[in-house]
Amino acid sequence: MKTDPRSAATTTAALLAHVDALTEDGQLRRLSGAFARFIGSVGAGSAQLTLACVLLSELEGRGHSCLMLDELVNDPGLLMGWTDEQWRALVAASGALPKSVAAWRALLAQADQVWQIGDLDFDQPLALDGDRLYLRRYWRDEKLVADAIGARARDSARTPDLPAVRRWLDILFDQPTPDGGPDWQKIACAVALRGSVAIITGGPGTGKTYTVASLLTLLFAVSEHPERLRIALAAPTGKAAARLKQSIDKALDSLAAKVGGELPELKELAQRMGAARTLHSLLGARPDTRAFQHHAGNPLDVDVLIVDEASMVHLEMMASLLDALPPGAILVLLGDKDQLASVEAGAVLGDLCHDAQAGGYTAATLAYAQAATGERIGAAFQGGAGALAQQTVMLRHSHRFSGPIGALALAVNAGMSKEALACLGGDRGGKVAWIEPAQQSDVLQLALAGRAGAGGGYQPYLTMVRDGADGREHEAWVRDVLHSFEAFRILCAVRDGEWGVSGLNAAIEQRLERAGLIKRSEWYVGRPVMVTRNDYGTGVFNGDIGLTLRDPARPTSLRVYFLEGETVRSVLATRLRHVDTAFAMTVHKSQGSEFRHTVLVLPKEGGAMLARELIYTGITRARDYFTLVSPTQTVLLDAIMRRTQRASGLRGLIGA
Repeated sequence: MKTDPRSAATTTAALLAHVDALTEDGQLRRLSGAFARFIGSVGAGSAQLTLACVLLSELEGRGHSCLMLDELVNDPGLLMGWTDEQWRALVAASGALPKSVAAWRALLAQADQVWQIGDLDFDQPLALDGDRLYLRRYWRDEKLVADAIGARARDSARTPDLPAVRRWLDILFDQPTPDGGPDWQKIACAVALRGSVAIITGGPGTGKTYTVASLLTLLFAVSEHPERLRIALAAPTGKAAARLKQSIDKALDSLAAKVGGELPELKELAQRMGAARTLHSLLGARPDTRAFQHHAGNPLDVDVLIVDEASMVHLEMMASLLDALPPGAILVLLGDKDQLASVEAGAVLGDLCHDAQAGGYTAATLAYAQAATGERIGAAFQGGAGALAQQTVMLRHSHRFSGPIGALALAVNAGMSKEALACLGGDRGGKVAWIEPAQQSDVLQLALAGRAGAGGGYQPYLTMVRDGADGREHEAWVRDVLHSFEAFRILCAVRDGEWGVSGLNAAIEQRLERAGLIKRSEWYVGRPVMVTRNDYGTGVFNGDIGLTLRDPARPTSLRVYFLEGETVRSVLATRLRHVDTAFAMTVHKSQGSEFRHTVLVLPKEGGAMLARELIYTGITRARDYFTLVSPTQTVLLDAIMRRTQRASGLRGLIGA
């Protein structure tokens, strides 16, 4: 029996009224309701399709690349963080919802606006792939990434000279591992050399960039024409790119001393690589368009591309990168699979190396690794995982995170709340401290002067700003001020509210002004700012952080100074239209950065967005000291027990 169109329209209108109420209550983006209305305007609609579109759009805004149909059958209200009452109201307004995945699939497949994979394609805005509903462009991006990575993982055309590889790896890695186990850094170099993709994952201090520097040395050593190798370094943000270049340059300096006369031209070859670039810059971002200068028709001019902080690379960017990469080039992805995924849709690195801990190496991989490195991979890491697993190596020994901060990070990452609490409570006044229960005044005191046992705060750099260059060369003074500022940072789990970025930035400014360290106005001397939108005219990009200081040539003018490696550059403050004050910043925005003393501030109430990965990422931004500020213990414990799960079909599409 056909549904009365008038009845369907009435039901859909009732549902959208509830959607609007949730939007006004802050539970939904306005875009989600608008998207559902758009879908209803381009074909026959129903309340059930409208509900699916609202959920799909909202999930995309929360980092998911698709809507799993089993979530529709179960309780998507939990996924959204809604109350039972809110979800029941939506269900009641929608009329009868399908009771099974098969029923949902049948309903969606009949909709004019949905393309079911394998059917005739009329360029519909939605795509249904098995039990996953996508916005069309996210399905296209996910398919491109799966096809490109899968093809590269299965590429076995490279046949390195194993005796030469073994000789060089023995030179580069001439010390036994601390635990007597396999040298995973050595194995990672060998694995990267045999294929056109390699994934190297590991926590802080496990030597990811040192491994890549060793890989570059190996490539130079075994290449017939090393001077012709075109190598590019890239990262999602300017800060991460600068750190990548600094780390690799430092590692290459030490390796040059190690290889000595065996490869005397190493430093010269390394200098030819040039600076690391943001992915936007590498691909040739253009204003007013999502398209890049480089793509399949105009590929990148590279033989080897190394991408650091790959956990921050969202699905659309990874698709663009792979589309622009020449088929014969080697792609090396570096990152910590346990860190927060990108703010935008997709958890690409997490999907690609989800099971890296287990290894899953085949007999062929084990034989190759032993022949190339002399390392024996134990039975615990053997298995029959897919092609991508054979090109993935997890670094397992941290050379830096062995103290209280490392122990805390490991406990949080493993979901061991009791052990995490013990780490927080057992080293008060030292490397790790926990202020709980906390008041906002505690955060303001930290912002001013750090805490007992761990200096920091913003007073040191602001004192340098107040005292001025004092006859020193201006650029050297600016560099020192920026380094002082970068030694300390307050990270927030949320943006809004008393315990969020907006509330704390305002409160910190007031506290610093009372201390006579700043004088607030729209732009003031000493103001730290974060760029919130790419600006190709001024050459600054989303996530870049700078300090507002006087222009020595025009003392009445203010410029914002940015540090790129050790190079200082500046932009007139009045030319920066999209910036936020950055005494406090979100954990997401801190990725790719490291601070001597890191303060992580949790809100009074948790939620689905506050999870283990966020706590772990905040902790691992600390180099020497970490302070947790939490109004309640419950929020921390709930976050440690909650894992972020983003809906995606990438792993299944790759078959890895």
